Amino acid sequence: MIVGAVMIALGLIAASTMKTLVAGTEGGSVGFGEDSIAVIDITGVITDADKIDKQLAKYGDDGSVKAIVLHIDSPGGGAAASQEIYHEVMRVRQEKHKKIVASVESMGASGAYYIASACDRIYANQASVVGSIGVIMEWTNYGDLMRWAKLKNVAITHGELKDAGDPTRDLTPKEQAYFQSLVDNMYGQFVHDVAVGRHTTDEKITPLATGQVWTGEQAQPLGLIDEQGGFRVALIETARSVGIKGEPAVVRPNKEKHGLLGMLSDNADDLFPNPSKLLDRAPGFYFLWK
Repeated sequence: MIVGAVMIALGLIAASTMKTLVAGTEGGSVGFGEDSIAVIDITGVITDADKIDKQLAKYGDDGSVKAIVLHIDSPGGGAAASQEIYHEVMRVRQEKHKKIVASVESMGASGAYYIASACDRIYANQASVVGSIGVIMEWTNYGDLMRWAKLKNVAITHGELKDAGDPTRDLTPKEQAYFQSLVDNMYGQFVHDVAVGRHTTDEKITPLATGQVWTGEQAQPLGLIDEQGGFRVALIETARSVGIKGEPAVVRPNKEKHGLLGMLSDNADDLFPNPSKLLDRAPGFYFLWK
């Protein structure tokens, strides 16, 4: 009986070990050294590039991963974060000679399209929303609230534009021009990077860079995507293009698992926002479709 219990325990340990070794796979185990396609999800508003960059770097260095599919469903996000992921996609493609394609689900707009444009190919469903090449800068002006509460903002500065964007007052004409120049500069970067990624010129992208979106069906003849089709189409065609026959093995990053306490802790700021943060609204620059 003791021997039986020991055998069961060893079996459970072995099963747990194998589960750890193949963690992050989809559709069953992936054999050691088996050619596979990595899938990285980019969903929701893009605020932090670090996690996506690390996943790209990891799969870029993995010789068994023959290509990467970015599964995108996002309206974009922070300008700098979107741009950073764009450049990491370019780096992995060029330095690691790894094929990377984008598959847009419901939405691949603004910063998300910025990232997609760095890929070898872009797939989107006919009814997917893509595009929105443009920049938005915004913050909350709570000056009226301050006046209602009989509070005064006090700031000591050195530099004419140091407190430009002070949320307790309206912009001066000079500040307005200053921020517009920053937005215009970022817009130019956006247009140029999309042009580079899509193998075209700034002049051809600029007429499309109005901030508007198109359906996948409309976007293909405009040159904004390469093919109409969903994730399955992108996955199979990408696998075939890198020599994988049959059903491709798919690997994904490990999903972070949280218990109830972890969920409450991670989302505490969303559930119970710190009142002091309500007044912390510095100007933000976004590649975001709203």
